[in-house]
This record gives sequence, structure tokens and C-alpha cells, in this order.
Amino acid sequence: MKVRILRQETPKSESYWETFQADVSEEMSIAGLLDYLNYHDDIEDENGRKTTRIGWECSCLQGVCGACAMVINGIPALACETFIKHQKGDVITIRPLQKFPVIHDLIVDRSVIQENLKQANIFIEEYRPDRNRPFGEKEHLHHYTAAKCLKCGLCLEVCPNYVNGQNFYGAIFANDCYLVYARNRAKSGHIRKIYGQHFGSGCSKALSCMDVCPMKISTLASMGKLNR
Repeated sequence: MKVRILRQETPKSESYWETFQADVSEEMSIAGLLDYLNYHDDIEDENGRKTTRIGWECSCLQGVCGACAMVINGIPALACETFIKHQKGDVITIRPLQKFPVIHDLIVDRSVIQENLKQANIFIEEYRPDRNRPFGEKEHLHHYTAAKCLKCGLCLEVCPNYVNGQNFYGAIFANDCYLVYARNRAKSGHIRKIYGQHFGSGCSKALSCMDVCPMKISTLASMGKLNR
């Protein structure tokens, strides 16, 4: 099996493709495949030329941290939850997320996600009985699901409206707006204003964000609840 990886040494250097040969089980995940390629001290490409270890991030390897987000055969996904047996053909192509600055190889800088939330003041803040509203049983399931967002950036990678975090902040922002609005009545007015400014007025409702979300969060449900 051949593995093509788009590599980049530093944020300012040019990217280039490098191909490796891997004799691995189809039951292995893409995370396992990258570990396999990085296993030896002397790493060689498919032509026997010595090269460096492939840079990529991981933490839990169980689909709950979002660190290993990348584009695998053209589809944004988590490496730990994507398996070789589900890929078509004999070549696996891996590249970093393109909507974020590359730090090294498959590692990207996703700090813009948190910076946008901070700038927009989208936080529940401290609990106070006079301002924090309880949510009913009907709201519980979606509230719980929306709170599982990994901030992995996969939804932003496929979003046709998201460009480098400028003005339109994407599905992550919409879901966090819903979470804050549902729990803090004191911020209701602020949320309505900021939601329309950085999401509501710019979303074309392609809903591709829902297709790639590893937590299966329904951004459409968050939008509907906020609009009501």
C-alpha cells in the first residue's frame, strides 16, 4: 500500500508530497498507519531515500480530543476513527486541514477557534441562580450533544462560507451560542446580536458541517432553537 502525505517543514516553507510504502493490516486506523511510518529511527520514502518523521498530533486516540483532524483521501476526518479497510484503492492520500495555518506537516494552528469565541464573549461564565436558566427535558438531549463539540475544525474545513475565521465563525460558533443562550439569560441580548453578526447572516445552510462532525452534532437544530 502506498501512502502520499503532503508535508511542510515550517510555517513559511513550501509544501511537498512524499510517498511511503506500508505493509500493514486493513484493520489498522490512519493513526496507527502514521505511527507505523514513524516507528523506526531511519525513515525512508518509497524510493529508499532517508527522510524525517511525519509530524502529526494525537492525544486520546479514541475520538474524543479532536487533535488528529486531517484530510484523508479528500475527506476531513479524525485519523483515529478512520480505518484503512474503508478507503478505496491502493493509495491513501493525507494532507493537513487547509483552512488553518500549517505548523509542521499535518499539524495546524487552530487557535483562531478559541480566539473568535473569546472575542465574541461566548462563555456561560459563573453559575448564578438569578441569571442561569434551567433547561427542560426536551432541551436536554441536544444541549448534551452540542456540548460534546471537540473544536477539531472538521466542520470549518468543509464549510463553503468559512474563510480563515474572518467575520463568519462557522458551526462551532453557532453551537456554542446555543449553549450559552440556553443557560445564561443575562446574555440573551448579546447572543442574539453576535450570533447574527458572525453566523446567522453568513450561513448558506450547506450543512456539510453535520456530515463530517465526529460527534454528530446537529448544527441545524442549534440554528432552529436560536431562531425561535
